[in-house]
Amino acid sequence: MEPEDLLADGSIDTVAIAFCDPYGRLMGKRVPAALYADKLASGPVHVCNYLLTADMELEPLPGFAFTSWDQGYGDMLLKPDPQTLRPTPWLPGSALVLCDLENETGGPVALAPRQVLKEQIGRLRAAGFAPMMASELEFYLFKGAYPELGARGFADLEPTTAYIIDYHLLGTAHDEDFLRQVRMQMGAAGIPVECSKGEWGRGQHEINVEYADALTMADRHVVFKEGIKLIAQQHGVSATFMAKVDAASAGSSCHLHTSLLTPDGRNAFWDEESQKPSATFRHFLAGCMAHARHLSWFFAPLVNSYKRYQATTFAPVSVAWDTDNRTCGFRVVGHGQSLRIENRIPGADVNPYFAFAATLAAGLDGIEHKREPPPATKANAYEVEGIERVPTTLVEAIASLREGGLARQVFGQDVFEHYLHLAECEQAAFDRQVTDWERKRYFERG
Repeated sequence: MEPEDLLADGSIDTVAIAFCDPYGRLMGKRVPAALYADKLASGPVHVCNYLLTADMELEPLPGFAFTSWDQGYGDMLLKPDPQTLRPTPWLPGSALVLCDLENETGGPVALAPRQVLKEQIGRLRAAGFAPMMASELEFYLFKGAYPELGARGFADLEPTTAYIIDYHLLGTAHDEDFLRQVRMQMGAAGIPVECSKGEWGRGQHEINVEYADALTMADRHVVFKEGIKLIAQQHGVSATFMAKVDAASAGSSCHLHTSLLTPDGRNAFWDEESQKPSATFRHFLAGCMAHARHLSWFFAPLVNSYKRYQATTFAPVSVAWDTDNRTCGFRVVGHGQSLRIENRIPGADVNPYFAFAATLAAGLDGIEHKREPPPATKANAYEVEGIERVPTTLVEAIASLREGGLARQVFGQDVFEHYLHLAECEQAAFDRQVTDWERKRYFERG
């Protein structure tokens, strides 16, 4: 069914008009389907601009040039992208449309995550490439709904399986009612699922979505993540996309697969004449590696994100590359037209628009400057000395972001300063907290 035909038969009574906030969450309004077209025709849909300067609890944060109490926290306008209108079967009778953000004069809000990605896609297209991407999201399922788990401080969590279920058909069958609904309903929402599988944790799953052009994939990602949480709730369980939910358990990743198409539809990463990876492939990979530390906040935006980087857990700790080597930060997979680069650094808590934009910006810089990657790491990258490491804390990532020049150059000064400040606010909020770990360790014995 084409998006414009979705509302024709009357089965949809509600349309969510949504945009993605800096944390990768959907924000917006719901309107009656019968008034959807009239509502948009009669005037723009407004949302408060503080939503791009708030913390995860939606508390307005000080220190932003974009908006503030002194400026009165004005409005932004939602401009729906009609090609993103889709049913959301996990909410009966509902559909959702994704929007771009505009200012009162009709210009794009440069800070909006979707706009940040669109700018980088435009730069790749100007260079003669169409970026294709896929994100592999991992998550944990725990018994009990969010309100129940929240009431006890998300402590004593019980996974839905009693043992590690990586590729385990019997183990994942415990959650098959949930997984089947996800596979079927995501397809109905225009998010085609390739497969579901168990991951390397108790109650941990991965669901792979078919690759697409970069913007379509990022749109699918944010809708998919919200749908997973709502479907889980209907099954009396809770899904979490925390990068590291427990110190003793595997982290949850969001491996990003990237390739570039030429104008005639060929994979620019593959040289047909030599039957080998192309110079474009080498340059793109080299750019991603050269800027991996500098752009790490775009792949790991929260304090918890950095707890995932532990050796021998299938999470990368180094900026290394190799062919089909899961100990490296960059894994090269596929052959010929399927050749692609898998960036294993991002966690499941990532904002896809930012992670995709950072990947494309770094890769294009490699192409423009004809960078060459270091030799492949033909070994266990966890044990190889002398390889550049990913940041180990958000503090380190903030310093790397501030010191590097690419983000400021390609995203623009205003966007760069805005998200650098947001990262600093997140770290400052954590620094003020007293954790359970501290009380257990220091209350009596300290």
